[in-house]
Formats: sequence, structure tokens, C-alpha cells
Amino acid sequence: MMALLWREFNAGYAFFERNWNLTRRYLGWEVVWFVYALVNGLAVLFIAAATERITGQPLDTRFLLLYLLIGTTLWSYLSDIFSNIAETITWERWEGTIEYTLMAPVSRFIHLIGSCVYAVTHGALRAAVVFVIVVLIFGVDLSGANFVTTAAVVALGSVSVIGLAIFVAILPLLFTERGAQMTFVMNSSLLLVSGVYYPTDVLPIWLRIFSPFSPITYVLRGVRASVLEGAGLAQVWGQLAILAAMGLVLVPASIAAFVVAERYAKRTGRLKRSG
Repeated sequence: MMALLWREFNAGYAFFERNWNLTRRYLGWEVVWFVYALVNGLAVLFIAAATERITGQPLDTRFLLLYLLIGTTLWSYLSDIFSNIAETITWERWEGTIEYTLMAPVSRFIHLIGSCVYAVTHGALRAAVVFVIVVLIFGVDLSGANFVTTAAVVALGSVSVIGLAIFVAILPLLFTERGAQMTFVMNSSLLLVSGVYYPTDVLPIWLRIFSPFSPITYVLRGVRASVLEGAGLAQVWGQLAILAAMGLVLVPASIAAFVVAERYAKRTGRLKRSG
């Protein structure tokens, strides 16, 4: 039994290590995307800092800075997880390894788990560095934050986003020519409807109806309550319950759907290196 578990662990770690090696190979692009995430966060917070000058009205910019800091940091983290997982098949095609990976004698569950652990690690490291730099530049006060609640919300939210991302990763598998573009559209849509930089109730009704289907919506609400109001676990139980339910449904359902889509792709000849 232990030998089997160790073999499965090594197989999962192999996918983690491979993704890490890809990061090292394309280190220049890693720097580009890090700078983009940092500059985007700084630009958004400079808008908040300048709001009083722009409007000519007195405004508690400290609250606005913290509100937007939460949005930029969480979006950097969660969108990185989403992109890394949703582009799993796209990366295999770019590297010319899709046949080898999907025909290898490794369970798809272990393959996806290894990729997901890497995505969480990569996203957390990049978001943490961006967060620290922005906090140092703007001197944001976090003394009233409840970090236990924040950690619980982010942990459950990460699982839910992973489940959603695995579903989206099916698109490049089924649509060899347009799947990658479709994943990018999905990522951009989550930014729009999840309330990253604003409350979702400012959206028009035809867009607002999509907000409840995004786990990022509930992550942002829970974290903002814990940081801005010092809310405890009991006060954000609604968000925690929804995220837990999403994770329980999305993760197994998405893995099962991925396996079905993979079999279909193999049967129809879509398992190829280029679209």
C-alpha cells in the first residue's frame, strides 16, 4: 500500500517538477508577467490615491486603497491558478508533448493534481511578492484584518477555482483551433463579473446574473469582510458554505468531464500537437 502511494506521489510530483522546469525555461516571460501584475496593481491603487484630487471631494482613500488592494492581490493569485490549469492542454501542444502526456500510464487524477499544486504554488508566490511591494509603497494598514478568516476563505476559494479551471481546460482539448482563445475569454469574463475592482451590484442586470456562478465573487466578499471589517468565520459562513459546495461539486465533476473529453478527443483524432 505504501509503495503504491509513494509511486502515485512521485508521479504527481513529476508533473509539478515539469511545470517548474517550464517556468525556468521561460523565465523571461515569467518576469514579463510578474511586472505586468505589479504594474497593474500599482496603477489601480494610484487611481485610488488620486481619487480625492480627481473629484475634488473629501474621501477616505485609505479604505479605497485597501478595498482595491484586496481585489488586485486576489485577482493576481486566482487568475494565475485559473490560467495555469485552464492552459494545461494548450501548454502540452506548445511543447509538442500532448501525445506523450495523455498516453502515459498515469491516472488523469494524479496528472491534474500535480498540475494544480504547481498552479497554487506559482500563484501564491507571485501574488505574495506583488502584495508585499504594494503594501510597502502605499503603507496600507492591515492591523484590523482577521487573517484566520482570510486564509479559510482563500483556501476554499482556491479549490473552487481549480474545479472551474479544469472544466475550462477541456476546451482546448475539444477545439484544437479555438480552445486557447476560449480559455482567455473565460478568464477575462471572470474579471468582469466577479467584482474584482467594484461591487457586483453596479453591473447591469444582464451581467450581474453571472456573478453568482463565479467562485471568485464569494472569495472577494469573504476576504473583504475579514480584512476591512475584521469579520470572523461565523460572519462569513455564507461565503464559506457556498465555496465549499462549489468545490465539492466542481472538482470531481470537472475531473470526470475531463476524462470523458479526453476519451472523445482520442477517438476523434483531436489528440494532436497542432490545431
